[in-house]
Amino acid sequence: MPFPQSNIPDEDQIVPVQQPKNKPGAWTITKHTLLFVATFISVTLVGIFWVGQDANVDSYLEMWPQGALFAALLLAFLGFHEFGHYFAAVYHKVKVSLPYFIPIPVGIGTMGAVIRIEEQIHNTKKLFDIGLAGPIAGFIVSLVILLYGFFTLPDPSFIENFSGHEEVIEYIENTGTFPETPPVPASEDSVIIMLGNTLLYSFLASFFENVPPMYEMYHYPFLFAGWLGLFFTALNLTPIGQLDGGHIVYSLVGYKKHRKIARVVFGSLTALAGVEAIPFLFVSFSEWIPGFEYSSILIWALVLFLLLRKGFYSEHTWIAPVWALSLIASVGYLYFGIGSFTQSGSLIWTFWSFFLVYFVKMEHPPVIYEEPLSPGRRRLGWVSMAVFVLCISPTPIYFFN
Repeated sequence: MPFPQSNIPDEDQIVPVQQPKNKPGAWTITKHTLLFVATFISVTLVGIFWVGQDANVDSYLEMWPQGALFAALLLAFLGFHEFGHYFAAVYHKVKVSLPYFIPIPVGIGTMGAVIRIEEQIHNTKKLFDIGLAGPIAGFIVSLVILLYGFFTLPDPSFIENFSGHEEVIEYIENTGTFPETPPVPASEDSVIIMLGNTLLYSFLASFFENVPPMYEMYHYPFLFAGWLGLFFTALNLTPIGQLDGGHIVYSLVGYKKHRKIARVVFGSLTALAGVEAIPFLFVSFSEWIPGFEYSSILIWALVLFLLLRKGFYSEHTWIAPVWALSLIASVGYLYFGIGSFTQSGSLIWTFWSFFLVYFVKMEHPPVIYEEPLSPGRRRLGWVSMAVFVLCISPTPIYFFN
């Protein structure tokens, strides 16, 4: 039977057919490609200062292949991580941008890469799959890079390719191995960079010979890029807000339990931040205002209170205990564990704490359809949390001088 005439829309009322999702145009592809190229150049230039073999060269240009190798390895991790998210979103028909690579000519040459989810995800299964795909892909690539670096390790004399390592080279010539502890810097202005060990890195390193100590590891492009990839994977797996780990844990346990987990984890991170921030303030006061060094503890206590007040939405039943425990843990570790308030750190956890509070937020927005995950998804979710524990470092970078 034909439809009544009144149900047939007029020609000017016909809704145009929507363009298919995730079909980027030529300009979009060009823009993202240019960002990738700029990031590759930036990481290459900065990478020269990390892995460039400068002992027997006349200019930095001679070291660009080493910087380019480091850039290729690091961007392989970033690319697989972000495209893991991207293809999971495409599979679930969620509108998503191509990865934005972010160049910055300091540090390691990049602030990473991000994608932009351009519509709300209403289903926990989709949320879980999209959140998990990036860390899993990035973790596998980083692990392959790291293992290749371990299997192809040169002997300790490799460090002779880098200038400014006279004490280490002399020790290697006498013993054939690296010194276990960093040598005393040649001058007060010299600084030795120490990368933090992790459970997974330490476990893998135990199976190989000639593994460089953490104060020399960053001269080895495969080891350094692999370590960075695993550490950045762990950062993304932090189970807070709308980080990848937040998506995963929210999908596993729901809104209420995730809210508690996020706050406990954030309290732990602020304790690590205090271990960095208090010595930074302590040393600064000793140079600028001698005699007021211990006021660094009071200043951090105030900053910590303001951070928790913002992050926990002024809920004092959470703020008071977390503030006290975090401060006690920071000061106790510095006083009893290290025995000093002058151990210089990188302030990574301090900046991360502010980033989480002001940009990520503690709580995950509720999802409309909270469906139970399949047993396979649940197992992968808890495995990802194990990866978080295995790849995180309490002290990612610190300095000896």
